[in-house]
Amino acid sequence: MSDVMVDHTQKLEETAVPNNLEQQDKQDEEQPQQSVQENAEYEDEELHKHLVPDIIQLPLIPPSAVEFNFASYFAPDFMKPGNDQYVYRHANGLCVVGLASTHLAFKDKGGITAVDFNVGKSDRSGMKVTGKRKKNAQHFESNTALCKVCTNGDSYIVRCCVKGYLLEVNERLIKQPELLHSSADREGYIAIIMPKPADWLKVKASLLSLEEFKKLRALC
Repeated sequence: MSDVMVDHTQKLEETAVPNNLEQQDKQDEEQPQQSVQENAEYEDEELHKHLVPDIIQLPLIPPSAVEFNFASYFAPDFMKPGNDQYVYRHANGLCVVGLASTHLAFKDKGGITAVDFNVGKSDRSGMKVTGKRKKNAQHFESNTALCKVCTNGDSYIVRCCVKGYLLEVNERLIKQPELLHSSADREGYIAIIMPKPADWLKVKASLLSLEEFKKLRALC
């Protein structure tokens, strides 16, 4: 091979090596950028899955505020046939007590006409609980009467259903008994009770879940 060819070959090799290195360096620089971009896209996709639900998995009817914030329990035929009551338990342990939609009072002609909290030896509406320590809160048994619901032809005693401290009764029902017809499970609740954890566990065993209650009353 002539000296001219040797020199030419060496020059080609010398120029080719730097080009390969530049390409490699460029690829090395692009690789981390691509990885960062891919990770960012993956995180965005995962975040989107958490924030935006799959339309196919959404229920046809969205849950109500009660269903979303409370666990629903029911006491059918409590102390007397047809006296169906609900107990909605909040995550903080408080229980909201009221009349279930299947209560006999709603079936009487003319509907509910009055709500009287003056039962037994005291007027429940006269009790005022104050402060974080719930001063003046009275401790009642599950069968303690809360009020009397009156219709044109009969009256029904509504009871605590859970053993605990009575924090509040719904005084609006005195002047607006019609709230029991329009929204018995919301503005028409009867009372709020705070049971001790141990007492709640005992009474919970005697209550029905929403699904069990629906099956019992053929509401499914």
